[in-house]
Amino acid sequence: MRRILLGAAMAAMLAASGVSPAFAQGNPFQPLVYVNDSAITRYELDQRMRFMQLLRAPDADRASAEQALIDDRLRIFAARQLGITASDEQIDAGLAEFAGRANMGVEEFVRALGQAGVERQAFRDFVAAGVVWRDVVRQRVVPQVQVDDAEIEQEMQRALETPRVTHVALSELIIPAPSGQEEQAMDLAESVVQNVRSEADFAAAARRHSATPSAPEGGRLPWTPLANLPPSLRQIILSMQPGQISQPLSVPGAVVLFYLRDTRGTLRPGATDQVLDFLRLRLASAEEANRIAALSDTCADVFVHARGLPPEQIQRQTLPQGQIPTGDALRLAVLDDNESTVINQGGAVELLMLCKRRPALLAAGAQEAAVPVTAEEEGAAAPEPDALPDREEVRNVIFNRKVGQAAENYLAELRANAIIRRP
Repeated sequence: MRRILLGAAMAAMLAASGVSPAFAQGNPFQPLVYVNDSAITRYELDQRMRFMQLLRAPDADRASAEQALIDDRLRIFAARQLGITASDEQIDAGLAEFAGRANMGVEEFVRALGQAGVERQAFRDFVAAGVVWRDVVRQRVVPQVQVDDAEIEQEMQRALETPRVTHVALSELIIPAPSGQEEQAMDLAESVVQNVRSEADFAAAARRHSATPSAPEGGRLPWTPLANLPPSLRQIILSMQPGQISQPLSVPGAVVLFYLRDTRGTLRPGATDQVLDFLRLRLASAEEANRIAALSDTCADVFVHARGLPPEQIQRQTLPQGQIPTGDALRLAVLDDNESTVINQGGAVELLMLCKRRPALLAAGAQEAAVPVTAEEEGAAAPEPDALPDREEVRNVIFNRKVGQAAENYLAELRANAIIRRP
């Protein structure tokens, strides 16, 4: 189950009373949708919609609640096919984990739900579907997901080439939330989030609703060092892209929204330095050099086609860019990986091929990763602020992302193959 809200905000919302009334009258146990051999009743739909509204889920309307229930039925159906069931202990652990996000115990959380008209069973069903789905994903999806070194390298290079944010340009919108009016303030904030599509939209909302000196300027704040922001807000801002609005943030006496206009940043020291792996092959004629170049798609191919030549005629080196002779460095600068050029120097002909171009920091990181680190050294080492992410951490991030995507694809497959009908 994904985290929908910050724990503090969730707790505040659970403490607030009042959720929209049942969307329709009628027999509460009337089947509304059949998913394969399982019925979804009006009562279940009403309960799920109340639950989603209470958690301030982004889509808490009837259609979204119905789709969430359909997907849960499909998750349970997939689990049943694999012989997976959720034990009481697993469900209890899931209830405790979810309630813990609001810094509550299970019973306290259930009481808060009950005050808003959400029954314990609706909460339990929601958690149970998530519990069995995790086991389905472990059995059905995880074994099929692999992460190769090329993906790790690409992810690390992306991190290396992405400037680290040092300053942010924010606009603010602060809605007063006096005691007893917290829910109205949150509703207004959510309405702003749903309707803002541009900085101009946010500025108009700030002029109308914000209770700060920046309101006449559309909430615009000056460029601010990221380090000046509170750590909790810093993480929220870093998760946003320019042009995005934050989710409502509850603080004492107010609900706060931020719009990220722009960011400034710097690259890590040495981020533009490169290490080049290249080879140089000396030959008797340009014709021979061009022949080998045409036959060689990689540096390894050059060695195959140059077989029989004296070893001193071919040389492969891996050097920092600054240590390569200027003439060769200029020629290598315009080559892509495994691309070559023939240099005719009046009687001496060379085939120069670039095997691989790598950021120097990645090359150094790969060498360090090959050296074992003792537990004592690892515990004593202070984190370097300019260091790249650990390769194993990057592997886990990629793996979890691919598992999530594969799980969504599998759920879509279940949806496409299901018999979903209405009475």
